[in-house]
Formats: sequence, structure tokens, C-alpha cells
Amino acid sequence: MNRRRKLVIALGAGALAAPLGSFAQQQGKVWRVGFLSYRRVEISDSDFAYGPFRQGMRELGYVEGKNLVIEWRSAEGKTERLPALAAELVRMKVDLIVAAGTPAVAVAQKATTTIPIVMASILDPVGSGFVASLARPGGNITGLKNFFGDLGPKHLEMLRSMVPKLTRVAMLVNPNNAGMAAVRKNVPAAAQKIGVTILSFDAASPREIESAFSKMTQEKAGAVIVVSDSVFNTQLSQIADLAAKNRLPSIHAIREYAEAGGLMSYGNSLGEDYRRAATYVDKIFKGAKPGDIPVEQPTTLELAINMKTAKALGIKFPQSILVQATKVIE
Repeated sequence: MNRRRKLVIALGAGALAAPLGSFAQQQGKVWRVGFLSYRRVEISDSDFAYGPFRQGMRELGYVEGKNLVIEWRSAEGKTERLPALAAELVRMKVDLIVAAGTPAVAVAQKATTTIPIVMASILDPVGSGFVASLARPGGNITGLKNFFGDLGPKHLEMLRSMVPKLTRVAMLVNPNNAGMAAVRKNVPAAAQKIGVTILSFDAASPREIESAFSKMTQEKAGAVIVVSDSVFNTQLSQIADLAAKNRLPSIHAIREYAEAGGLMSYGNSLGEDYRRAATYVDKIFKGAKPGDIPVEQPTTLELAINMKTAKALGIKFPQSILVQATKVIE
């Protein structure tokens, strides 16, 4: 073998050895993920949102206790606790932060500009200032946008089909969620076209939710749209009970609301969003930069209806809704 050929082979072997060695090192690494949440974290596969995230990580080869550690941090329903929890994760030097909901992403963004942040399911990531655009996020944040903020006009249309003479509709919103700015515009605009008045009620805690429903009754609202939010998603049963108590047909974006006793829900699957969030974590662990990974949007929507609640309210689902239902709760 001549000297030139030996040199080429040696260089080729070295080029192959470096990536393989690097890959082996990464394979042996124990990844540490910080999970930042507003609502109480049920560290269980049965949790409707966080369970699918753990499942998604396992499907991609990450096993807790082996090559993955998840540092769960929950504000336990108290927004003011989020900044300290985010700072704690940064001090721990986690490899990545998964932020559940707009408030969690907002505080994580303030806490670090270097640790990658994956948004699990966000109303309006561009409008909230988390990413430059959906196609090219830039910075250290990427993840998933939900359709919840875009569905207000459709929710209004569905309530109107249930109650044809509906003229006044309440809308429950969290004033602390920056992503709700678009909802406050698109729902009243759609309502004006069909002669419906939108009454907006702010709430950021269980007590304020109860107060908001009392005001809805006083102002003679005929139905209520619950805009999806971390606070409201924690209080699904409370909201469903208050809607029933005040005899208000109601709609939410996530299926779990109808399962909790709400009249109906229409939106993308929150659980699927969290499962997909795991794929973002995997891409980043494999070397992708957050700012280069496009923000993903849902491809399917689901409609859940609660027949028992409809009967209690003395209303019937029109055929147009029945034929679209992906889940019927008897």
C-alpha cells in the first residue's frame, strides 16, 4: 500500500471515529429536563397532559432513572411562584426546560436566554413575544402553538346553533395570559356580524372564577365561552359545575372539560400537544437549535359533547353537531 493511500485511509478512519465517539458519549449521557408548570403536576401517566409527555419521551428512547431525569416544578396554582421555580431550574443547569402554558413560558424566557425552552401548548407564541415567527422562531424558544385562541368564533357559532335565540354570550378570560389578546378581538368581531353581544369576564383564580359566573347571571348572559388557559384547565370541574348551576350552555377547547361535566368542547388534543413536545426535546438533544425548529400547529381537531349535561339544561344538540362529534359522553 503506498504512502498516499495509507494517509487517505487514516484520515477517513479518524473522521469516522470522532462522530462515533461523540455519539457514544451522548448515548451514555443522563439528560436533565426541567418541567415548569402552573397547575399541580401529577407525576403519573394518567395525567391528561403531562402523562403523554412522559410517554412521548419513552417512545423516543428516554427512560427516567436511566438516561433521563425530569425535574418537575409546579406553582401549585399560584402564578407568583413561577419566577422562583424557573430561577431554580436555571441554577440547576438543566439541559432544557419544558414550559407548560403561557405564564410558564413567559417566566422561563425571563430566567434564561441560553437554556433551550420548549413550549408545550401556547395560544399565541408570536403575539406573546416568545418567538419571532412560527417558521423561524429565533432565540432559545420553540415548541407548539395550539388553536385555542383561534377557535373563539367557531365556539360562538356552535353555541348559537344550540341556542338559536342567543343574544348575549359571556367569555371567561385570564387577564394574566398575554395570548388572550387575539381572542378579545376576534370573538367580539365575529359576534357583531351575527348580532350577538360578547360580555368579557376576567378571572385568574378559583375565587375570581366563581365571582365571574355570578356576574354573568346578573348581566343575563345566555351562554359562556371558556378560553383555554392554565388556570381554567386546572379548574375544569369547578367551571363545569358553575355553568350547570347557572344554567349556562358552555364550551371549552379541551375534551377534558366535557368529560368533567361541561356541555361541549372543540379544539385540538392537549395530550397530543404534550406528546409532540417530546419530539422537540429529542431534536434539541440531538443537536438542533431551538431557533431553527419551526413551531408546530395541530393538524386535527376533536369535538366532545355531554348528552347528560344537555338534558339537564333542557337543550338538544342539533344534527350538525352530532355528526361531527368525535366523543359522545352519555
